[in-house]
Amino acid sequence: MKMRTQSIVVKVVLIILLLGCLFPLPYLYFQFVRAIGMVGFALLAYIDGQKPNKSLMIVWICSALIINPIFKVSLGRTLWNVLDVIWAIGLIITIIYEYKDYSKDRNSISN
Repeated sequence: MKMRTQSIVVKVVLIILLLGCLFPLPYLYFQFVRAIGMVGFALLAYIDGQKPNKSLMIVWICSALIINPIFKVSLGRTLWNVLDVIWAIGLIITIIYEYKDYSKDRNSISN
């Protein structure tokens, strides 16, 4: 699987998991999201580390550190929900930009 496809798959999974945190679910779900979120954000940091612009890599590393299940950051339910929505919106925006870049690259190749 190409890096671009992997990146989009990871982002979609994270979006679904993060938005699921807005619902009243068992505590185990939130622990699961922390573990998968840390791995997902770390993978995104690795993928974006391969690109010349490293700014997103830093964002993903910080996100992985915040959501990690080992050294828990205690923010309270409301703040976590706000952060979950911010992450989901950020991930959606990066998917849109990746799609625009991809379609621009394909158009320049075909011309």
